[in-house]
Amino acid sequence: MPYSHTHSNRITLRPLAAPPEVGFPLPRSSCPADASATLRDWLELWMDAEIEPRRAETTVNGYRNIIRNHLLPGLGAVRLGDLTPELINGYYQWLAEDKGLSSNTIRKHHILLHTALKAAFRQGVLPANPAQRATPPQATSTDVLYYTPARLSCLLREVEGLPLELPVKLACHLGLRRSEVLGLRWRDVDLQTGLLSVRWVRTTVGYRVVEKAPKTADSCRTLSIRALDSLLDLLRGLQLQRRLDGVPCGPDDYLVLNPEGEPWHPNVLSAALTSFVADHGLPPITFHGLRHTFASMANNARVPMYQISRAMGHASPSITQRIYTHLFDQTHGEVLAAVADTISRQAVPLPRAR
Repeated sequence: MPYSHTHSNRITLRPLAAPPEVGFPLPRSSCPADASATLRDWLELWMDAEIEPRRAETTVNGYRNIIRNHLLPGLGAVRLGDLTPELINGYYQWLAEDKGLSSNTIRKHHILLHTALKAAFRQGVLPANPAQRATPPQATSTDVLYYTPARLSCLLREVEGLPLELPVKLACHLGLRRSEVLGLRWRDVDLQTGLLSVRWVRTTVGYRVVEKAPKTADSCRTLSIRALDSLLDLLRGLQLQRRLDGVPCGPDDYLVLNPEGEPWHPNVLSAALTSFVADHGLPPITFHGLRHTFASMANNARVPMYQISRAMGHASPSITQRIYTHLFDQTHGEVLAAVADTISRQAVPLPRAR
């Protein structure tokens, strides 16, 4: 009798393991998307789940503008699984050639897309991040506009006694950002001890004004203005005048007000400065340019980079050095001249041949 093997088709069923008993709702067991989802759908999920709850309102607004105006028209209908480095590079080229965006702006698109697709890879939606192998354009340095001491003196002379005087002096004497200038309240200034604290900023989301804490902890700082007699005198006189005029100047009231006695809208303040310098025949300058001017004068005065960085609210001196590389590099000419002078003074004349 031939040997025969009987194969059983029976399947052994095992009960599913019970979920662990925990004191909080269990997370989703699977990602709500897969590689067949379009980039449009994924960006919407990513923004709602990861960006909206964790990022500042200004950052969220900036991301949504990039997505709405460029990413969705360019790549929104593409499935995640069909995204390739070549396709993404084509998007960058489209932004540069058809949309006229700068290299630095396109790099912001790259950072956003890379971060969003990294989240898709991390959650198992994609086997790899195609943006990681894409090639965004190289970052380019931008011109740092600032005033020389002579031009700054001319500006300060022209704004004296005007509503622009205080914001201009705060920007150029302390290196404050526009948002920091506009976020100052009277409680942030101690006119007795001469201390000024940066605690809040007023900025825009679109055209809407928002007040919030500074973006980084290093931007929260206290500056000594004891030696700035002109600024202290301006603040004391301003406080007294507002009390005489019945303009609120309590601890919670803003320092910087427009001609109507209201807090400036940030964009209106910038436009006012632009118009003012043009009307008075001065070179173009912005409030950020006045901050650059502060950095330039501090560097020329040989203030250590660490102290400049702390005063400007940067996280480290390396950030200050990177932002103002071209501005600070102008001092290299003085270094080279000093070395050349030393060499010439130490040189020993060779004997003349007879």
